[in-house]
Amino acid sequence: QVQLVESGGGLVQPGGSLRLSCVLSGNMFTGYVMGWYRQAPGKQREWVARIRFDGTSSITDNVKGRFTISRDNAENSITLFLQMNSLKPEDTAVYYCNRWPADSNWWGHGTQVTVSS
Repeated sequence: QVQLVESGGGLVQPGGSLRLSCVLSGNMFTGYVMGWYRQAPGKQREWVARIRFDGTSSITDNVKGRFTISRDNAENSITLFLQMNSLKPEDTAVYYCNRWPADSNWWGHGTQVTVSS
């Protein structure tokens, strides 16, 4: 059984920053490629960023240069981060972490990010 807990969301003004965290624990392989995803109101969930065990990462084009993904690997857990800078209203969404590609059994509750003045 795998547990995922996302945190760090909130209300921020345009141009502001947030740092999201996700703790993954349980019966798992710590070498997973991990990803951040988001779902805006009325839209499908989309991939935002992913990172390999060795730190190699990929970022989707519409947040490139503003978002950075990182991870801490422990023996029995992974902590995943998403540093979000220069936030825009269109970044408003619920943000989720999961494996990449995503495992449908792993979706957590996510963390709400709202960018508004």
